[in-house]
Amino acid sequence: MSVEKPKYVERFVDRHGRVRYYFRHGKGERTPLPGSPGTHVFQAAYDAALKRTRAKAERKVRGNPGTFDRLVQDYFESPDYLRLATQTQMTYASVIERFLIEENVGHRIVREMTRKHVQKIIAKRAATPGAANELLKKLKVLLHFAIDNGWRTDDPTIRIKKFPEGEFHTWTDAEIEQFETKWDIGTRERLIFALFLYSGQRTSDVAKMLWTEVSNDGIWVVQRKTKAKLLVPLHPELYAILSASPRRKGAILQTNYGRPFSSKGLSNFMAARIGKAGLPERCVTHGLRKAAARRLAEAGCSANEIAAITGHASLEEVARYTKAAEQRKLARSAIDRLVREQHGIPTSGHTEGLGFGDQSLGKMTPFSPAESNAYANGWRP
Repeated sequence: MSVEKPKYVERFVDRHGRVRYYFRHGKGERTPLPGSPGTHVFQAAYDAALKRTRAKAERKVRGNPGTFDRLVQDYFESPDYLRLATQTQMTYASVIERFLIEENVGHRIVREMTRKHVQKIIAKRAATPGAANELLKKLKVLLHFAIDNGWRTDDPTIRIKKFPEGEFHTWTDAEIEQFETKWDIGTRERLIFALFLYSGQRTSDVAKMLWTEVSNDGIWVVQRKTKAKLLVPLHPELYAILSASPRRKGAILQTNYGRPFSSKGLSNFMAARIGKAGLPERCVTHGLRKAAARRLAEAGCSANEIAAITGHASLEEVARYTKAAEQRKLARSAIDRLVREQHGIPTSGHTEGLGFGDQSLGKMTPFSPAESNAYANGWRP
């Protein structure tokens, strides 16, 4: 006795002559169903697929077609948004939802937004440039999503400039030394500091480092923001500090209660310790990531080599460090050449540095001891 094929079920015979069944509602994707109609396994899979379809059909629709409310709902349900890290999703949602409320644009038609509208929205936030730039960035994301999905054909945010923002301070070598003088090897403070300085990672990634991910090869890090998996080789200084630290189960960095630090908790902990070291407020943990990149650049590393450590997805920021390091070397070389030219000192051969500078790019004969002493005692061009 044949069993009637249920609703939304498609029947196929494959190239081996085997009958296969699929659940498909409308133009949605096909879901394979095991067994055949009338069997328990088939009915269980069919009921589950039907339940998912009904739940999707009954979802609460936000706003009218073409409005910002509907655009935001579609974006939050899209692969573009869902593939973001959880923390990044929360940041995006916070900025976007606040924009809808503050500007009262949820009911507005997306295709009617003009460049002038965007300029006014961003200009109102001039007093908080960071917030203005963050909103502009999220508006670009939303409107590019709208363009990709046929909601509009142009981008009204194009060529609207960001406000200049203050950057995180990059720790100097003197500031690094001051912290290390305060907190000896063996303290938790020095361990945290070294993980930041020698791994070049963000606070969220340093907080989640595990002892099981440490080996002689380095520390494995899966970056929370980019999802990149990196092996950061151990600097000898970091190796020594890790070796002097007690190993516990789980996270390398733990609170007094034996729990892993949260990103915020780790930042707050370090802020207090940085203050106790007598360092200025400009010295924050993110500045150690920048200091790590600076040191690598000054050691002659390329932008790609630095990014292999820090995990930057874009080389634009990393290139600033290499450019700055190169500028300093070239500037020293230029002054070296000027001094030699004015005093008739030959410039043959190659040297790694001159008597009064660090390293030079110039192909010059090093200062003799007498020349170095003369320069140190006031001989100037």
